[in-house]
Order: sequence, then structure tokens, then C-alpha cells
Amino acid sequence: MIREETINSETVRDVARKMLMAARTAPKGRGEDNMVLALVEGDEIKRISQKLAEMGKQYDMPGFKRDAENILSAAVMVLFGTRIKSMGLRKCGMCGFANCDEKNGHPDIPCVFNPGDLGIAIGSAVSVAMDCRVDNRLMYSVGQAVLALGLLGPEVKIAYGVPLSATAKNPFFDRKP
Repeated sequence: MIREETINSETVRDVARKMLMAARTAPKGRGEDNMVLALVEGDEIKRISQKLAEMGKQYDMPGFKRDAENILSAAVMVLFGTRIKSMGLRKCGMCGFANCDEKNGHPDIPCVFNPGDLGIAIGSAVSVAMDCRVDNRLMYSVGQAVLALGLLGPEVKIAYGVPLSATAKNPFFDRKP
């Protein structure tokens, strides 16, 4: 007999791995892949939590402090980030510049395809978690801590985190404001 609690963490970790693959294989503008993806657990989640708590205090953002505590309930967490890189189009302008050549003069301003592709990838990934009935929540705050820590590399400018849990009650939704 194998009791659920003995395989819970392993199962959630397996779902996280499948989420990474779903994100990687999601459609991307012009087939350009600018994403950086990772799975973190244990001490890395604690490190992100500590940074999130610091940022909550520094910026007087109670939601960051709340999320810092909240992610400690996660068995694992999936991190999603994107580099800022234009698609090299002669006609687009959706970023506010006339074309990609003009946008490239402003390297910290995202090409609209970067966050769009990231959103599609995250949607694909969280659908895997949903299909497996693993509790999750997309957190912008976690992404801010990940960026501050440089966990996904210096070229990643937009990031999000998705903590995962499989318990009797979803710890990421019924929480204090």
C-alpha cells in the first residue's frame, strides 16, 4: 500500500516538470524563444520568500508580505521569465516605436511579443496543473523577488512565479488580503 502523503511531493514535482514542458512548447511569435523557465523548491522557495518579505517592507506592500508567507506552503514553485528582444519586424509598432530597429534603441522596453508569448506559455503551464488538480496561483509578486535576486539571469526583465500545492485546501486563494 502506498499512502498519498508519501508520494505527494514527488507527484507535485512531476506536475511542475510537465508545466515546464507545456510552457516551452507553447506557441511563440515568429518561433523566437526568449523564455527562461525553472523549478524551485525548499531553500530556494525560502530565499524567494525572504526577498519578497523585504520588498514588502521596503515598498510598503502588504500583499508582498502576505505572499512571502503564502509561498512557504508550496511543495514546489515554477518560475517563468522572458528576455526583452525584438522580433526584427519592419512593420509592427505595437510597442510604441515605428519598428524594431527604433525599439532596439531602447533595450529595456519590451517588444509586445515578449510578454504576450510569456502569457501564452504560463496559460499553457497552469492548464497542466489544473488538469492534474494541483493547486496553484500565478503571482506577479514572486516574479518581482525573482528579478531582484537575479535567479533567471540578468537578461530576464519580466518574471512570474506559480507556487504548487496538493493539500485538502488551496493555500493560495483563501488567504488574508
